[in-house]
Amino acid sequence: MNFSPRIAVPGLVRIKSKALQRLGIYLQRNQYEQVTMVVSAGLPKEVLDVAQKSLALKHIQVVTWIEVNTNDFEAVAEFFASLSGKVQAIVGLGGGKALDVAKYLAFLARKPYFAVPTSLSNDGFCSPMASLTIKGRRRSLAAALPHGVIIDVDVCLQAPRILWLSGVGDLVSKFSAVHDWKLAFHHKGELVEDLAALLSDATVYQFLANPVFTHQGIIQLATALMLNGIAMEICGSSRPASGSEHLISHALDEISTTPRLHGLQVGMATYITCRLQGQQADTVDRVFQATGFWEAVRANPFSRQEWLDAVVMAPSIKENFFTVLSTRDCLPEFRSMLNEAVLKDCFV
Repeated sequence: MNFSPRIAVPGLVRIKSKALQRLGIYLQRNQYEQVTMVVSAGLPKEVLDVAQKSLALKHIQVVTWIEVNTNDFEAVAEFFASLSGKVQAIVGLGGGKALDVAKYLAFLARKPYFAVPTSLSNDGFCSPMASLTIKGRRRSLAAALPHGVIIDVDVCLQAPRILWLSGVGDLVSKFSAVHDWKLAFHHKGELVEDLAALLSDATVYQFLANPVFTHQGIIQLATALMLNGIAMEICGSSRPASGSEHLISHALDEISTTPRLHGLQVGMATYITCRLQGQQADTVDRVFQATGFWEAVRANPFSRQEWLDAVVMAPSIKENFFTVLSTRDCLPEFRSMLNEAVLKDCFV
């Protein structure tokens, strides 16, 4: 029997109130005194002030301060070329683009990376991949899990609620992703890493115990999304966290005139995929009702035609990636779903 190799998981995990105020303490304890900060452009001044004060109090020198508003691979290459040899660690502060840039920069430089997300819109803050744009197309590139994860619950509660809903959508996708993985085993003999699959499934049920936008709900979602990333690291692939629902979302990214938040697209695609798989759709529906996910989508519906095109395009997005979309032409079933009460107001 083949066992998974040893994996590197975050040695520091802090998910609590006022965690950002202790950023300098966490770096100092790990003996990192000179860092590069990669931050999202447009972060609230009060968030930046807390981070900078925390570093200053512990005499952490910010060698380079990089503001990010794009996740282009070319920009990361420029940052890497100019990276000072004095830098001991790289800290990503903000949203997905900044964290992906920081993560990949740290991977290239072989430096420890600390993830400090200010919202929970997806599981990317603790995944072994970085989502970057190469020549206008989004690509997932191999990276490494963060050395530390620092999540200030108060900061995340102040972020727009739609970002939390996006995180909910990305989390429930583990239901359809794991099922697709098992379909790939039965149809193609692709091995399933049992622990990774179990961990990914369990994270969703963990969140179901408290699917609310509160202090405890933020902790539950943050922990679940982090464990999704570790599940991917365990098996060395995105299989426990990404299936046909992600293929649909990637297709939308390419063809949509106005792509939406990743987790909103993935969440909607998860419900549809679970219907096609014949499993867990009722559970996903209950989560979306409890959190307000359906209401948010209906307030700004998706394009019906773009989604029809995306379902057709999705199976070709990733070569040799077997999912329920590989088993048959799913377009007629999806077209029929669009007329049902639960979905009819989600598309125009």
